[in-house]
Amino acid sequence: MQRGTFQLMKSVNKSIILNKIRTAEPISRAQIAKETSLTPPTVSSIVKELMEQGLVRESVLGNSSGGRKPTMLHINTDAFYVIGVDAGPENVECVLTDLTGTILQRTSKVLENPLTNEQFLADLKETIFALLQSSEADQEKIIGIGVAMHGVVNVNTGTSLIAPILNLRNIPIKEVLEEEFNLAVKVENDARAMALGESWFGGHGDADSMVAVNIGRGVGAGIVMNGKLYHGAQGIAGEFGHMTIDINGEECECGNRGCLQTFVSGTAIAKRAEKQLKEQNGNLTGKDVFDLAESGSQSCVDLLEETGHVIGVGLTNLIHLINPGEIVLGGGVMKSEKFLMPAALAAIQQKVLTPDARETHVTVSRLGDEATLLGAVSLLLVELFDPVMQIG
Repeated sequence: MQRGTFQLMKSVNKSIILNKIRTAEPISRAQIAKETSLTPPTVSSIVKELMEQGLVRESVLGNSSGGRKPTMLHINTDAFYVIGVDAGPENVECVLTDLTGTILQRTSKVLENPLTNEQFLADLKETIFALLQSSEADQEKIIGIGVAMHGVVNVNTGTSLIAPILNLRNIPIKEVLEEEFNLAVKVENDARAMALGESWFGGHGDADSMVAVNIGRGVGAGIVMNGKLYHGAQGIAGEFGHMTIDINGEECECGNRGCLQTFVSGTAIAKRAEKQLKEQNGNLTGKDVFDLAESGSQSCVDLLEETGHVIGVGLTNLIHLINPGEIVLGGGVMKSEKFLMPAALAAIQQKVLTPDARETHVTVSRLGDEATLLGAVSLLLVELFDPVMQIG
């Protein structure tokens, strides 16, 4: 679907009705009017338009009080498709989904360092082309591409300003991909995309304030406040991994010392384990540390529990600063949940200021490895279903 076509589909009332059908289906026209305060003629007119566009279908499922059964409305999930991209820092993962986030096709490519901006963009295009070539979906029904990118992103221009792990700057992702594929492109920081994916697909209900923390090769957070994704004044809100924990600590990839990321990322965990285990060959990974802990290595168990404590200290700072109703943890490091979470939760209970704040709901993402990819998909779904959530 060409960019202009997607823009014409959107209006505030249309999005309100679409989102109501999405969250409450099956639902009747009368119930939509009652719950949205829109007039019945407005609802009927917009539903007719949505059905003509193929976004909504109807069925006779409602209960009757004696007369004709009401016609119920549903989202036509395969009316359109979305491409989601998780861009780095080690791989490019790419999926094609329907409007429910069901993954229909996937491709991936390993990023080989050192990279230039041009090579990175070429890898992105190659992975998306491979997805399109392998999919049987009608490509005219693709409404756009969502890209989750690590580091600092200018969401207005779709530019990756700083990608510290890849050592790249000022990558014009949106400009290049829109020119190449003639589709709407949305680019977002990966942790913020993950937060959006969690709010969209994570089963958290109507969480009005939520923080999603992504702990993997790097560490970042996405903040949802008053139902909106929060970016901050200069677009760097959520750089949780660069919270200073030890002013005399190790140098971080960002150039500062003692960042949280230097303690709890997968790379940091492996580095500490090599020192403790006297393994100097540099071959350990965070997953290796988890496997060793699982097989009974007490030193690795202790190391992961210590890491969990540090994560808890960071989360306590987050609770004191933002006071979210819910914190969701994801990323590769959280696959060590059984060793990390008890220590993290204990640290929060010990250090948080008030009894009520101790009740902050802290969980591990149920979306697993798909959280960021589905977040990238959500960047387009929000535009279609709930545009007011996008700005903050």
